[in-house]
Amino acid sequence: MSGLLALLDDVTAIAKVAATSVDDVAAQALKAGSKAAGAVVDDAAVTPKYVTGFPPARELPIIWKIARGSLFNKLVFLLPAGLLLSAFAPWLIPPLLMLGGGYLCFEGAEKLYHALFHHHDADARPPETQNLSDQHLEEKKVAGAIKTDFILSAEIMTIALAAIPESGFWMEAATLAAVAVLITAAVYGAVALLVKMDDIGLWLAQTGRTGAGRGLGRGIVKAMPRVMTTLSVVGTAAMLWVGGSIIVHGLAQMGWHGPEEVIHAIAVAVAGATPEGMHGTVEWAVTALCDGLLGIALGAALIPIGTRFVAPVWTALFGDRKAA
Repeated sequence: MSGLLALLDDVTAIAKVAATSVDDVAAQALKAGSKAAGAVVDDAAVTPKYVTGFPPARELPIIWKIARGSLFNKLVFLLPAGLLLSAFAPWLIPPLLMLGGGYLCFEGAEKLYHALFHHHDADARPPETQNLSDQHLEEKKVAGAIKTDFILSAEIMTIALAAIPESGFWMEAATLAAVAVLITAAVYGAVALLVKMDDIGLWLAQTGRTGAGRGLGRGIVKAMPRVMTTLSVVGTAAMLWVGGSIIVHGLAQMGWHGPEEVIHAIAVAVAGATPEGMHGTVEWAVTALCDGLLGIALGAALIPIGTRFVAPVWTALFGDRKAA
């Protein structure tokens, strides 16, 4: 009997350790995932365009295909690469983060430029896809979405890796895997909901048993174009803010503290002119604004480089990402 009790005590102790480890992984995953907010919001904002023009019955299957490809990218390619970096070349993480931050600034500035100066029908089929069957067009769209997602996923995983406190190999691996699964589920779950909200609203408007229910349905249908526009704006702003912030912090990590100190001084000065209870909020907002303005400036400077040099190389290697 005493041996059985001792065994139960050991099992209980192991279970407690396991539960603590799970809690630690979950806490670290949530913390690390929150650091990647800009890339996550942009991922959610970008993906709905890949189902535009398809029958409603194909929308969720397409999103599922993209989600599977995204999770495969994160777990099979990016997670091992991140762990190898952390183990053998941690000094490469800040430059890679800055490279990803530069990409976010470029994408954000490019979207801002096109919104201001190039108004066109984004829903129309590009000429090179007009002769494709629906099935081939779907395959092309999914492949293009997964390629674009790979870049955003790489940024998300790199940011998450940098945010994980120094810990053992398996803890880092478990945390990154949790980040990959949670973020993929959150992004594509949100995308699926956004894409089907029109159908939900239409169903409520047509079958609602009460006037309030039918009115809610009509309100959802009318509101969704504004919601999608707002999400796109928020995604672009988040890209510029997070991209600029990554660059500023990366420069500080590499020894140049000037930009970070200037932004901090401006934020503190502006916050000092506001009521005391608002200091923290104002300081954060001014810091984010400065980071975003820096992101716009850097992104604008990168647009010629991206369009004249990077885009041709990308097209040669992977095909036209804009057409996808």
